[in-house]
Amino acid sequence: PSFEMGKRAGSRLGFVAFGSRLPAPRAAQLPRATICPVSFRKAPSGRFPCMLPREERFPMKALIPAAGLGTRFLPATKAQPKEMLLVVDRPVIQYVVEEGLASKADEVVIVNSRSKKAIEDHFTPDPDLVSTLRARGKDAYADEVERVGNYNVSYVYQEEPLGLGHAIWCAHEKTAGEPFYVLLGDVIVPDNQMLPAMQKVSDEHGGASVIAVMPVPDDQVHRFGIIVGEKLSDYVWKVDSLVEKPALEDAPSNLAVFGRYLLSPRVMELLADVKPGVGGEIQLTDALDEVLREEEMYALVIDPEDGFDTGTVESWLHTNNVLFERKQG
Repeated sequence: PSFEMGKRAGSRLGFVAFGSRLPAPRAAQLPRATICPVSFRKAPSGRFPCMLPREERFPMKALIPAAGLGTRFLPATKAQPKEMLLVVDRPVIQYVVEEGLASKADEVVIVNSRSKKAIEDHFTPDPDLVSTLRARGKDAYADEVERVGNYNVSYVYQEEPLGLGHAIWCAHEKTAGEPFYVLLGDVIVPDNQMLPAMQKVSDEHGGASVIAVMPVPDDQVHRFGIIVGEKLSDYVWKVDSLVEKPALEDAPSNLAVFGRYLLSPRVMELLADVKPGVGGEIQLTDALDEVLREEEMYALVIDPEDGFDTGTVESWLHTNNVLFERKQG
């Protein structure tokens, strides 16, 4: 898998462990990460987790790339977007949108394909359906449909599948020179606390870019993009560079990039000039490598139990099982 999309490999690459503890690493050959002590399971008291008061929001956007083909789920995704597959009680994309809205971003921007109209329909008001539900005494369902239809979501379009970096650049007019979040659309963080934790790290380091990273076992290190850097605390590293799928003996750490980013405006500027790489795609990693020559970047170490992959059939099923058990809890 590519560096930024490696997590999609799910159980095939060990990331079925997103919802359970990873196996213990074999040997103490690498600098080890201590799991971030920040609690991701406690939503702000008395507040629905997908809403922040307007005065607490920043002029920044949360970008969700969602234009992919969903090849691993075919034929199920031939007529239905992968992002609309159900996880317990709502589509995958709804978890991601709610996470974006729970941050201090003032708007969620979905980078969509024009063929995925179902995503837009899901977040569009439907007064006729709401009225029908209320007439039948199904007010709880009506409330939920009405709430989701009023989320502050907008769309830009990726006309060709030219890579994650290109998908992000398609939203450059939306970010308007401001920092922005990137939330990969097949990774979910149900309790919505990862982005605030990343924002805190950024604020403590002068507004620097922050990426989420997750410890992986030694026998999986060679399958992922790994950070090179300096451990500043139990849960924060200063990133010096990014290594694509290193051999274990060459790996500087066991910290693999997870699908959440808080990026400076310079990253978007650099994406405009990134040259296509393998397969003619424009990769986010190339822009991150470039920005490290100019700016500082930090990494937040996250707990494998706080993020869930839905990018393969196996990991999607695993995520459903874990979150269903939590809901029944």
